[in-house]
Amino acid sequence: MIYLGDKPLLVGEKVILRPFKDEDFPFIEECLKDPEVLKLTGSNSDFNQEVTRHWYKTRNSQTDRLDLAIVDSSNDFLVGEVVINAYDEENHSMNFRILIGPRGRNQGFGTEATQLIIDYVFENTTLTQLTLSVFDFNPRAKHVYKKLGFVQYGIDKNDLEFEGNWIDSINMKLTRENWRDRRKKDC
Repeated sequence: MIYLGDKPLLVGEKVILRPFKDEDFPFIEECLKDPEVLKLTGSNSDFNQEVTRHWYKTRNSQTDRLDLAIVDSSNDFLVGEVVINAYDEENHSMNFRILIGPRGRNQGFGTEATQLIIDYVFENTTLTQLTLSVFDFNPRAKHVYKKLGFVQYGIDKNDLEFEGNWIDSINMKLTRENWRDRRKKDC
């Protein structure tokens, strides 16, 4: 098991990744109700404000996962979240996911937030890889993941039914070795 109880503050050029605050909730709610977020995450539109508020209030006390708010540093409001969760003991890896709401799209926030959390994980844990799944109808996310070094290792066929169509889920991973090699090339 990986201990993730210490919640970092990660500062980039465009975004800050930080623990959640009570005042984030209206922005979280906006993100979680957004039709594009619902589509791209395969979520349903059932939203329970009380349950969701409780969920986010408990994120900072979790020791087996890392949930951080993505904050637009120029406006100081939440535009999404990054999550490292679901420890896989056999592969000594964890899952990565990101959500960008309507105020944060198409500004490079997702790319920077993803790079910040990847660097944090590989610099501060012993994990050997990060994994993720992305629906095939999300080309923007697939592009970012490939750009940052994730490679496809499998497909879950017909994983989501959306508007009468079956959508595949693309499984990707980034190994510590590939991350290290990419950093050497960038230096």
